Amino acid sequence: MSILLSLFLKLSAFSLVAFGGVSALLPDLLDLAVYQERWIDLQTFSDYFAIAQAAPGPNFMTVTLLGWHLYGVFGAFLATFAIAWPSSILIFYLQRLLLGIKDPRKMQAIQYAAAALAIGLVLSSAWEIALHINHGVAAYALTVFTILFTIFTRWHPLYLIVLGAIIGSMGLI
Repeated sequence: MSILLSLFLKLSAFSLVAFGGVSALLPDLLDLAVYQERWIDLQTFSDYFAIAQAAPGPNFMTVTLLGWHLYGVFGAFLATFAIAWPSSILIFYLQRLLLGIKDPRKMQAIQYAAAALAIGLVLSSAWEIALHINHGVAAYALTVFTILFTIFTRWHPLYLIVLGAIIGSMGLI
């Protein structure tokens, strides 16, 4: 039961700083779950992250899978609730505050600042996860190729998933 309480309290605290979504928290979640608490190993975290990204729905499925791993269905529900409830309350009151701002320049400045913060946190998170998960030249090459592919083409990301599956099935990653 102490694992559940620890999971609930730590994920609730993470929720308050999840600006940019759970993706911005992934390095901290990885550090907590794999290295500090040792709830799961790095490969399991990577697998849960991949499942969460491939599945439709909210981005916090990694947290749900972590809770499920620790304590089954109840753990999944508790982890999902813990990551959602504090930020939901915070956003409710923040939205009420923002609706009270009448100056369009102030509103636009706040929106741009929030967008820049969210983008920066997500990019930082992606970089940190890539450093933890990538092992070997082929994995780093695929990561760099994916970034360049995404920036310079308008092709569907499904091609990247297929490429990753092919390279993985050949044992190169």
